[in-house]
Amino acid sequence: MNLITRTALASDAKSITDIVNPIIESGRYVILDSTFSVPDQSFFIQYFPVNGVFLVAEDHDSKTVLGYQTVEPYASYSRALDHVGIITTYVDEKHHRQSVATSLFASTLDIARSRGFEKLVAQVRADNEVALHTYLKHGFEVSGRAKSHAKINGKYIDEITLELFL
Repeated sequence: MNLITRTALASDAKSITDIVNPIIESGRYVILDSTFSVPDQSFFIQYFPVNGVFLVAEDHDSKTVLGYQTVEPYASYSRALDHVGIITTYVDEKHHRQSVATSLFASTLDIARSRGFEKLVAQVRADNEVALHTYLKHGFEVSGRAKSHAKINGKYIDEITLELFL
């Protein structure tokens, strides 16, 4: 598969919701509990933080968006955290293990570094082994565990914090 990574556009909103909403609806991989509408996703893309990174991975031939990755500033309440970003990664389930995440990480990490981020933090459900493996494969290290951090369908879920120094 010939993948390209590029900055997300408002016109990608439908493709992005088509990726993330089934993941949310499954209740198995993320702590998000509400799906996104296309207009809400379009708004999110248009007003994404200027120093953030919002990339999609697209199949070059079909022009289909197969995954996306974001880096947002960790906090806006303190300049002391300006060097830290929160990273999220979503890949269409039909395209796992096809280098989509690897392609996104290659571009995202370079851009994040160029925008002044020195450290990235990911928060992943403890039972999401695929995501944990993916972040570890790309150099992240486990830095903590938030016990019973989320409650989904009456069940408590731990969340793992991973970090990467750029």
